[in-house]
Amino acid sequence: MKKAKISFAELIKKNKEELLRDQAMLEKIEKRLDEKYTKVK
Repeated sequence: MKKAKISFAELIKKNKEELLRDQAMLEKIEKRLDEKYTKVK
């Protein structure tokens, strides 16, 4: 049983896209947290 063959380059590209998406989400969350805490002060 062989898995569908995906080129190594495709795999790296997919991973990069996912990482970028995660990074963008983290930045959004950080901004939201910053806004919350700066309002409290």
